[in-house]
Amino acid sequence: MNTKHHQERMNKVKSILEALDLAEKKGAKSPLGDIVSINDLRQKEEEGKLTAEEKTALANYDGYRVKKLNVADDEEDFHSMYRLLQVLANLSPYQEFLHEKYEV
Repeated sequence: MNTKHHQERMNKVKSILEALDLAEKKGAKSPLGDIVSINDLRQKEEEGKLTAEEKTALANYDGYRVKKLNVADDEEDFHSMYRLLQVLANLSPYQEFLHEKYEV
């Protein structure tokens, strides 16, 4: 693996870890049950009960996910990023995806 590719992969991992750290900090401030993740929104969407903010977060996550997966260098990179994105969808509060860096 070349140095540039390794650095890019490390930056991706760092970004994911920062988001997870934020999720953990928010979780520490409120009861665990109060955190609503992207996957929680997917379930709520099936019932047709999403707010405008929740729809935006879901759209941002989906766009971010596609963008990140499309730039994977190889199959290993793709699967690694896929797993990290799944962790974000499961553990991060959906509000994380309202930030500008995730906008589509």
